[in-house]
Amino acid sequence: MKTIIYTCPYVPAEWIAAHGLRPSRVMPGSTDSASLLARAEGVCPYVRSFIGEAMRNEQAAGVIVTTVCDQMRRAFDVLIRECELPAFLMNVPNTWQSVASQELYVDELKRLSRFLIRQGGQSPSNDALAEIMIEYDAVRTSIYRARENLSARRYAETIAALGRDGPGNTLNDAATGQEAIDGVPLAIVGGPLMKQDFDMFDMVEQSGGRIVLDATETGERGMCAPFDLRRVHDNPLTELANAYFGGIQDASRRPNDELYEWLDREFVGRGVRGIIFRRYVWCDMWHAELMRLKDRIKLPVLDIDTAGDYETEENRTAGRIRAFLEMLQ
Repeated sequence: MKTIIYTCPYVPAEWIAAHGLRPSRVMPGSTDSASLLARAEGVCPYVRSFIGEAMRNEQAAGVIVTTVCDQMRRAFDVLIRECELPAFLMNVPNTWQSVASQELYVDELKRLSRFLIRQGGQSPSNDALAEIMIEYDAVRTSIYRARENLSARRYAETIAALGRDGPGNTLNDAATGQEAIDGVPLAIVGGPLMKQDFDMFDMVEQSGGRIVLDATETGERGMCAPFDLRRVHDNPLTELANAYFGGIQDASRRPNDELYEWLDREFVGRGVRGIIFRRYVWCDMWHAELMRLKDRIKLPVLDIDTAGDYETEENRTAGRIRAFLEMLQ
C-alpha cells in the first residue's frame, strides 16, 4: 500500500485512507544539519526537520503540506524544487467561521482527492469513508479513556502513533506503558513537537510534576472533534470537514478566541497549576501568542524556546523545568 506523508492536523487521515492509501503523519527528529535550509536564517527548525524527513523517505508516494503556516509554505516551495516526491499544497483558510470558509475547505479535500488518485489511490465511496471514520473515531475515544492509566509520555506517544501508523495496534502498544504517576499538574502548549521533545515529559516527572494536558499541535489539541455517527452515515465528507476544520483550535485561526476558551476549560477541568510554553525560534505565530496567553490565563508560564539543537539545549531545558516546578511546589 502506498504511503502519503503529512504533518498538519487539518489533513484528515481518514480521507487519505479512504482512497486506499496509507496516511502517515510525520513527527520529525532533531534538526537535520544536512538539510538544504539548515543554515538559513529565519527558518523554523521544525520545518527544516520536516523537509529532511520528506526528502529521505523512500516509502512515500506523496507529501501533503498546508498553508496554515508561512514556514510550511516555504517548505512546499523547497520540496517541489528539490525533491522528486510529488507534493500537494492544501489551502486551509485561517478565517473559519463563515459558510464560505467551510465550503472552501471541502473543495480543498476534493482537490486533494484528485491528487491522491494520481498517486495511485481510488475514488472513495461514502460507505468506505464512513467505515474508516468510525474506526478512527473509536480508537481516538479509547486513547482518551486510557489517559489516566498511562504515563504522560506514553500517552503523547500513543497519539503520535495513531497519526503515524493508523488505528492498527495503537492501543495494544499503549497497554504496555507505565502507569500514570502523581505530580504537580502542568500543561504543555504550543506548535508541533519533535520526537526528542518527548524527553520533556520525563523531565517534568523527574522534577515532581506531570503533564496532564498536551495542548501542542501534535497532542490532544491536534485531534479532531468526535464524529456524529448519524451524520457520518448521511454525509461523511461534510462531517469529516466539520470535525477537522471546525473542531481543531489553533493559534493560526482568525479569530482564535475559541483556542483560549478550549484552554480555559481544559485547564480548569484538569487542575492545571502551570504552563510550559514550547515554541520554535523564528515561529512568529506562536511567539505572538505568548503575551496573550500570559495576559488571559492567570497561571505561571515557563517559556521554553528552541532552535532545534537538542544536544546543547537539553541541560538548560531540564534545569529550567526543575526550577519552575520548585517554585510551584
